[in-house]
Amino acid sequence: MLVNMDESRPLEEDSSVVQLDVRIPVYDTVTFQKTGHKARTLSPEEAEKLAKDQVLVSDFKQLKLEKEAQKNWDLFYKRNHTNFFKDRHWTTREFEELKACREFEYQKLTILEAGCGVGNCLFPLLEEDLNIFAYACDFSPRAVEYVKRNPLYDAQRCKAFQCDLTKEDLLENVPPGSVDVVLLIFVLSAVHPEKMHLVLSNIYKVLKPGKCVLFRDYGLYDHAMLRFKSANKLGENFYVRQDGTRAYFFTDDFLARLFLSVGYEQVINEYVLRETVNKKEGLCVPRVFLQSKFRKPPREA
Repeated sequence: MLVNMDESRPLEEDSSVVQLDVRIPVYDTVTFQKTGHKARTLSPEEAEKLAKDQVLVSDFKQLKLEKEAQKNWDLFYKRNHTNFFKDRHWTTREFEELKACREFEYQKLTILEAGCGVGNCLFPLLEEDLNIFAYACDFSPRAVEYVKRNPLYDAQRCKAFQCDLTKEDLLENVPPGSVDVVLLIFVLSAVHPEKMHLVLSNIYKVLKPGKCVLFRDYGLYDHAMLRFKSANKLGENFYVRQDGTRAYFFTDDFLARLFLSVGYEQVINEYVLRETVNKKEGLCVPRVFLQSKFRKPPREA
């Protein structure tokens, strides 16, 4: 059976998984997907590994990682340029809200991509839908520069800017209550758990009442989480990669509490479970993501 390579997304989201993905032959490989409210069940070997994994990175190093978070992401983009992540042509398929939120067919939509990277989601969206104006921000100044250098970048349709969403006010670049849809895709996992609510509060101010944040990120027991060694653990479900960038693995309960504490309403919040299996090679790559939609409450009459 031939794998639809677009369906293999987003294995490229984590550098620790990319090489494994490359080794899996295309033929004789099957990808399964299901969604629901139940987290993935660990094998006995996986459960034992996580049970033993209790040693945390020192407080000194954790403070250093927090202080140098922007530097580490900037270095990531310096090394990889625009070549690391694949363009995300699956966004409108996975998030019907990008089309369904229109009141009429050719309504102009204003979106915000919070954590745009080098534009792998932004530019496919702008190409596919000519009636979108996009605000796009990222933690890394270098990533924003790559966005602005892209031949598809058009200041009439997009405004890209650098922003630390945990402390820099989005209102400096985006009018209050002006955004129809916010995309938060593989971004919140890179933020320290104690600061995640600051990101959601920042976004809340620019979102129109009744409109949604579309979320997709790493879920608990994802393959990338199970590959981390004990020396990389920062806290519960929170790890650091070799390059100093960090990743948090969400449960649906944690994510719901986080959004609701800021004032959002839950619309949908479920796990996406994917397995790429190659029986001939004896390989199974289990991916777990959370795909969710949270709404800013509509104005009361």
